[in-house]
Amino acid sequence: MGRGRLSVSIRRLLIANRGEIAVRIVRACRELEIESVAVCSTIDARAPHARAADRCVTIGPPRPRESYLSIGALIDA
Repeated sequence: MGRGRLSVSIRRLLIANRGEIAVRIVRACRELEIESVAVCSTIDARAPHARAADRCVTIGPPRPRESYLSIGALIDA
């Protein structure tokens, strides 16, 4: 009996990171024709990763504990 192959197509990617790493992920998404969605705190709304992404979701106030490190905020994004 042969094994079936499951083909999954990624259409959108949430980038739960910031800075240069996030910008590189956005570039890779563009090359692969995947929509990139960045997350940012209110103070980072104009940051390079937020501007480079196709979409950006604000996940909380400037303190990382209340935004980037908040699992609930990331899931809600």
